Amino acid sequence: MINIKEDEHLHVLNHSCAHLLAQAVKHLYPHAKFWVGPVITDGFYYDIDLGGDVLHEEDLPKIEKEMKKIAKDGKRIVRHEISKEEALEMFKEDPYKMDLISHMDEADTVISCYTQGDFTDLCRGPHVESVKELKHFKLLKVSGAYWKGDANNKMLQRVYGICFDSEEEVQNYLNFLEEAKKRDHKKLGRELDLFMMSEYGPGFPFFLPNGMILRNVLENYWYEEHTKEGYQFIKTPIMLSKELWELSGHWANYQENMYTTMIDDREFAIKPMNCPGGMLVYKNGLHSYKDLPLRVGELGQVHRHEASGALNGLFRVRTFTQDDAHIFMREDQIESEVVRLINFIDRVYSVFGLSYAIELSTRPEKKYIGSIEIWDKAEAALEAACHAAGKSCKINPGDGAFYGPKLDFHLTDSLGRVWQCGTIQLDMNLPERFDLTYVDADGSKKRPIMLHRVIFGSIERFIGILIEHYAGAFPMWLAPQQVVIVPVHHERHLAYAQQLEAMLLAKGVRVKVDGRNEKLGYRVREAQTHKIPMQIVVGDGEVENGTATVRRYGKKDSVTITKEELLESILNEIETKVRV
Repeated sequence: MINIKEDEHLHVLNHSCAHLLAQAVKHLYPHAKFWVGPVITDGFYYDIDLGGDVLHEEDLPKIEKEMKKIAKDGKRIVRHEISKEEALEMFKEDPYKMDLISHMDEADTVISCYTQGDFTDLCRGPHVESVKELKHFKLLKVSGAYWKGDANNKMLQRVYGICFDSEEEVQNYLNFLEEAKKRDHKKLGRELDLFMMSEYGPGFPFFLPNGMILRNVLENYWYEEHTKEGYQFIKTPIMLSKELWELSGHWANYQENMYTTMIDDREFAIKPMNCPGGMLVYKNGLHSYKDLPLRVGELGQVHRHEASGALNGLFRVRTFTQDDAHIFMREDQIESEVVRLINFIDRVYSVFGLSYAIELSTRPEKKYIGSIEIWDKAEAALEAACHAAGKSCKINPGDGAFYGPKLDFHLTDSLGRVWQCGTIQLDMNLPERFDLTYVDADGSKKRPIMLHRVIFGSIERFIGILIEHYAGAFPMWLAPQQVVIVPVHHERHLAYAQQLEAMLLAKGVRVKVDGRNEKLGYRVREAQTHKIPMQIVVGDGEVENGTATVRRYGKKDSVTITKEELLESILNEIETKVRV
């Protein structure tokens, strides 16, 4: 999938189309006022105040028709540069533009606006040369959006759209949206009984039995793979005192996103991050240079107060489990440890069929701690580790955390969508704040280098990604129910079906017999609806010969094999984690 925001040509095209949308709306609703119309990953939107009017989906074709009329007229799009005073005068009747202008940096002595025909909008640009270039677009939906994203402000109407160079590209994108809609993890989560949400806890997901099986399998896999990599595991408290969060810096920088309470006249906060607890665990003992690198993992549940309008299924929640690990090491171990970590992350993602690209975010221009020399060394070490692991990395200048540079892993799913999940962050802040030390070979105390890292990112969000990546049809090792056995006739074939079930259950296979008094076709279709990886149908021939007739999810053909071949096939598929 193309990232429209990052594609220079499509970015300009879609931003210009946002202005075309605004001009059309102004023609149809002369009293309309406009906030902002940015380009986003999958197109553009414009936030609009229509006063008492309310837009509905059925109004979009009318707006599209006016947009096409304007585009056909072919007016040039002209840039003007004006002073701040001139801008305030020009937009004095528009409180939204006045707010934008008044909050501009003092350095912005010259402000740009763009005019196309009878419409002028405040904008930095750039734009296409003429509206006639904006022929192939589609308005997708309309929704509500608070001004500036603040629920205390007025609700505006947000119209989303896309723009491409050809009608074919528009149609391809609409087809993609249709497929993405089918894969919506909220929809499939309900249909497959994986998770639910409740008005009694907005943003706090409930995992249902099927979802808990999936979650437990993922977590067990995480523990198994980390054990192979030499990690130790801890569990830190979910609530810790205000003093700890002041020490870590979270109280000063993140307090508005934290849940707090009073206990015995002391203020406590539910953890939004696992790191400070991990620092206390490190400080609990003495450490020698011989102990390093020390790899400490924690599946830690955190809580963050996200805005209600940002909540989105499992993708944006208020409580989630981070697959955290903190690696403490000597400076000379940075490159080798990061190489090992990249190879580890590569192995994990490959199991799920997820490709990825790595991005190196470097020192911010202003807000950062530590010397430039240390930053340069840290950035060079991360880049060298990427190359040593046989990977390339795109430089993202100035986007590192204030405490150190980082490597971000951007995953691409089966629809070509990109998700940022894994990260490796080099931290020069917390070891200093918590006075972490180790005893070096000469007996002196030294500060360890520290890496924060996640692979899944969060268990909940990663499950949401997997649901959509697999369209709910999980590979055998992940599937909540791996096998369903369907006896053709209840009385004649049920006992043999139960024998097969007992054989598979004894080997840990998640299997059930569907012996309901329903037609065979109905039960087979239901197994397909529930996306169970393997169906086994048993009738007279299977009972007589001790065989099983196997049909895979999504396949029309079936094959008859012996019980022994069946068991070997299933166990091998689970063990190797292959996707058939």
